[in-house]
Amino acid sequence: MTFLIILVLIVAFFIGMSLWTRKLTADGQKRVPQLGDIIPVNGGSIHYVERGDPSNQTIVMIHGLTGQLQHFTYALVDILTDDYHVIAVDRPGCGYSTRDSANLGRLPEQGRMIQELLDAKGITDAILVGHSLGGAVSLAMALDQPEKVRALALLAPLTHKLPSTPQVFKPLEIRTEWLRSLIGNTLAVPLAAKTAPHTLGVVFAPEPAPADFLDRAGGALGLRPSAYITGSQDVLGIEASIETQMARYGGLTVPGGILYGTQDAILPPRTQGDPMAQFGLSNERIDGAGHMILITKPDTCAAFIRRIAEAARAKPKAV
Repeated sequence: MTFLIILVLIVAFFIGMSLWTRKLTADGQKRVPQLGDIIPVNGGSIHYVERGDPSNQTIVMIHGLTGQLQHFTYALVDILTDDYHVIAVDRPGCGYSTRDSANLGRLPEQGRMIQELLDAKGITDAILVGHSLGGAVSLAMALDQPEKVRALALLAPLTHKLPSTPQVFKPLEIRTEWLRSLIGNTLAVPLAAKTAPHTLGVVFAPEPAPADFLDRAGGALGLRPSAYITGSQDVLGIEASIETQMARYGGLTVPGGILYGTQDAILPPRTQGDPMAQFGLSNERIDGAGHMILITKPDTCAAFIRRIAEAARAKPKAV
């Protein structure tokens, strides 16, 4: 009898968490509606926002782990739109993009899916602006199809294997798909809602997170099962593909540079940025800034992107 009571309580708990998750999901999608268009690609679909004159140099913006394209529309897109053709994408499985399976979280697969979007739009000379995990995806694209990438302007990018997953992202280290789905559809979203202030504090440190992050920067879209599931797949996808990518950096032919905050608490500039100088990428720093420089220092990031674009214009395109 005691066992049955415990079982009923457990089932009731998970049902309650599931209902709470559905409410938070609906609220998040209402707070952060779809901004752009969606194009189907092999393995899913890519949601993107497009601004500026298509006759100008194209800049493609790729966000980081558990993020969405609103990290760029928060400020950077508007700053650059007058002079560039800007496309910000939701990485496969993030925001309003989709992906069909966990193995598509590997870096080359994410790059391939984004490149398929660009191919569909006839873009063959993009400057890739990748933040954090988006930097690793940008590097994958530059390695796999260098003839289609004009330059790399990487903001606090992941470039090398980390000793371990940053503590704030440890809850994403779930290796079993069914368990990942169970947690995503019950526990993860309510817990994420409760711990959001702490999580944002860690990710933005030492700078404060903006008060409007959940709305203007799309953070409320993280309060969905798909966000947790995709984030977990991404963590394992990085683990499965980053070392192979590192071994290929010697063949990197696309020019560009890296910009970091000196106080980045998520990806250490010394181990993630400095080693890329030997592969031809310049290395710059913002004193006192943290990991989320695309939001906290958009003018500095925009100036950096402009410098990369101007330098690339004077060089032959990679072949």
